[in-house]
Amino acid sequence: MEIPAINLKAIVLVHWLLTVWGCMALLPGSFAWGNFTVLAVGVWAIAQRDSVDAVLLFLMGMAVTMLTDIVHFGIFYPLLDLSNETRFRFSAAMAILSLLLKPASCFFVYQMYRERGGDYNVNFGFPSVSRNREAYQSIDQQDEPSGPANPFNQAQDGKPAARTY
Repeated sequence: MEIPAINLKAIVLVHWLLTVWGCMALLPGSFAWGNFTVLAVGVWAIAQRDSVDAVLLFLMGMAVTMLTDIVHFGIFYPLLDLSNETRFRFSAAMAILSLLLKPASCFFVYQMYRERGGDYNVNFGFPSVSRNREAYQSIDQQDEPSGPANPFNQAQDGKPAARTY
């Protein structure tokens, strides 16, 4: 089964619309600043089609805003006793829907990152031991030269050889 191709423009547009609707009544300015900043990075990723960095930053920003959205809901949702107001319920529903769609969006953005040539390897600077020994040559077996040793690059007939630079 092949993964369907989702356009990056569609992802940015849907999250922009849900963020606008989510900011109407419920959440503070930090929610809007965080989400709209990440969406601006998404616009950068749309504008530069070959940039691996733009897509990676958009992916990381989406992952971070998932965490910050949960913190915002945990702090600000129970403080407001406006649950019977229609505008409040609509705003909360759109912000929660945006949060629920973010893991799927991150999955599709990661697929775009891989399509653009990204291969993210985590390296924290610690030395690592690798068991891949295909690149090593054994010192036990030495290739025997087919002719006599010629350490000074001299021609065999006594004439000086061409210099290699």
